[in-house]
Amino acid sequence: MPSPRTLTPAPELCSQKEPAERQTPKRRVSSGDAPSTQHDDTAWPRLGTLFRSFSRANQQGRGSADRQKGPGSADSPQSPGSPDSGLFHRRSSKLLRSIRRNLAEVVTANGPQTSTKSGAACGPNVSSKGKDLVRRQMSTGSAPAELKTEAEDKSVADLITERQLLAAFEQLRDLETQLVAMKTNRSYEQDLTSYARRAMDMCLHYDGLAAEIDAIVRETLGPDGVDADALAEVARVVCAEENAHPESPTDGDFLRTPRHWRQHWERAVERNAQERVQGASAQEAAPDGEGSPDLAHQLAELGSLVRRDLQKVRREVQPAYEAFGFPAWEVYLRAFHSAVAQRLQELAHQARAHQSRGCEQLYVLLDWAANVYGSPDFLGAPDLSLPAEPLPPLLAPDMWAQLEDDYTNFLETKIASCFDNILQLEQSRWAEAEAPELLQGHYHVPLSPDIHMLVAEHVKAAGAISAKLEATTLRLCARALSLFVPRFEKTFLESEAVSVPHLGAYINTCEELRSNLLTRYPGTFEELEKPLASTISSFQKRLLQDLQKNVQPLFKVLCTKTWLTQDALQPLMDKVVTLGRQLEHVVPPWAQEVLHEVHRYVVREYLVQALRPRERFRGTERVMSSQKMSLDAQAIGETFQGLGSEASWLDQAILCVSDILGETDKASIQRHLETLIRSYHDVRREHVLALLALRRLGRRCNQRLLQHARDLLRAAKAGDSGAAESRVLFAEIEVPTSVDVLITCI
Repeated sequence: MPSPRTLTPAPELCSQKEPAERQTPKRRVSSGDAPSTQHDDTAWPRLGTLFRSFSRANQQGRGSADRQKGPGSADSPQSPGSPDSGLFHRRSSKLLRSIRRNLAEVVTANGPQTSTKSGAACGPNVSSKGKDLVRRQMSTGSAPAELKTEAEDKSVADLITERQLLAAFEQLRDLETQLVAMKTNRSYEQDLTSYARRAMDMCLHYDGLAAEIDAIVRETLGPDGVDADALAEVARVVCAEENAHPESPTDGDFLRTPRHWRQHWERAVERNAQERVQGASAQEAAPDGEGSPDLAHQLAELGSLVRRDLQKVRREVQPAYEAFGFPAWEVYLRAFHSAVAQRLQELAHQARAHQSRGCEQLYVLLDWAANVYGSPDFLGAPDLSLPAEPLPPLLAPDMWAQLEDDYTNFLETKIASCFDNILQLEQSRWAEAEAPELLQGHYHVPLSPDIHMLVAEHVKAAGAISAKLEATTLRLCARALSLFVPRFEKTFLESEAVSVPHLGAYINTCEELRSNLLTRYPGTFEELEKPLASTISSFQKRLLQDLQKNVQPLFKVLCTKTWLTQDALQPLMDKVVTLGRQLEHVVPPWAQEVLHEVHRYVVREYLVQALRPRERFRGTERVMSSQKMSLDAQAIGETFQGLGSEASWLDQAILCVSDILGETDKASIQRHLETLIRSYHDVRREHVLALLALRRLGRRCNQRLLQHARDLLRAAKAGDSGAAESRVLFAEIEVPTSVDVLITCI
């Protein structure tokens, strides 16, 4: 760090009175004690060079003294030509004291030319011996004229304190010119102590100027506002130093070495940005439930400070510098960008350490970096433009990738937890016996909107950060949903809330998920197709099972003598109509499938009763049963047609059986049998035997009809098509072997 603003004045440059605003009193530099001023580490190379120069002079002086006094002289000083190698790594005060001790030895070796006491006066109060030395140097022409601070109103230290930096630099430049001239003509050998003190004080005052530049930069963005005059003074003194020291001297002279104050100013800007960014993170951080700072609030404070500071830089700081060609806007922008990047890395490590809130913390961090800080409107004003060269990434690519991986790991657990919450919410609705509502004529429950909202929010949030994260989030949602659907199906079917409206509502929900998600996110939710289709099929089967449980006892009345005189079919069809009206509130594809299955079930169970009658009809009763069966077939067909069933191929089955049972012309029975076998390719030989057993036509007629049916069945089996195979009816009708059937076979 550069030295603070409290400076040690040069003996020839300081005034008697110190300014009132000094925070700490200054001490005068004497040959007896070290200066109290702390200085930047950059002063060490210059002081090291100064020490080596004086060490060489010390060796020369000792050689001259030894020649005068002769060998073995008691007051011959110890040679300082080979100082301890560890001396250069000690504190600056020890170094200065060592230099003064060596210089004192040189003075002793060369004889008492001058004697500077520890209380040597500054400015106009120079000691008489010092004045004599200056007069001797000027009269002999061995050194240039001394810098006459007596004619100046203020010392260098006062000028620096009052931030008249250019005037202070000009005085130091004059002193530097004199010191260079003294070194060139070797007039410094007449008073090495004074020369060394002036050179050291010049270096310390240069460091003081650098420290004052630091202080001005640090105060620029402070609460007191921008001091445009101070900023202009910084720019002027930096430019003046660059003109005075355009390049490093070839002889390595530390007096004329460039101070690189432009780079020092840039580093000061960087340090100031770091301090302000770090300070913003610690201010007004609202603690969350776990006692850690709230990340969103920290980032909001950070963004507010950076935005406010950069607006001030562009509107107040940049104009003060731009007249001197200082790129203040670009330097400040890059400095704050670097500081924000460093702070974000720290916050990223903290967010990754929070297991309980990792997902939220990581998303807030990624979202702020991508959408808040990365937004063109972040600085809040159209006149604030970015530099021509793009800024480096706010987070390193490997860090960004790691944060995305961590976020997806947390997100996978969070999405699964969200689906658990959705299931619990549905269970609470079941417990409260909430019936599905009708929306646009269909049963509707909030399950579908909840799932769509869950997926859309996570995908949208991830897409706002990166396309890669969006694709990953889509895969996570698809996988979690494919696991949720069968779990939901099992939970619902095991509950007491199963009803036709709920089953219809959840069939609608599955269809909405299947169509909407596959359409909106193509190529992602294909794995969801199978579990959704399986769940829909399970709900359809449950609808049929409930219907079968209600109407199965009603089929036992059919094809009995009671049935001949009563309308036993109507109660059964009433229940079918009730279900059909409820299926109108289910989406058409799946409602039609259920209605088709109900239609097929009613026809099949009717045929079961017809082929396995509980009572046998003979004569007139058989004819009446045939007529009754025809009426029932017509009623069944019209009912299902009114409900919207498209399975018209089922209507012919009962009529064919009715015609065979009621036909009196044996030749026509063969024609009805042909119609039955050609219409329903799943008719088997046992079904034909059961029909012939009901008619009791005689052995020869039965044998002829059986042989003809066998040929028809063989031909039908050879010419089966896919459509015919899908029409299953008689294959599901089991006909037990009875005595009548056996007699028919014989």
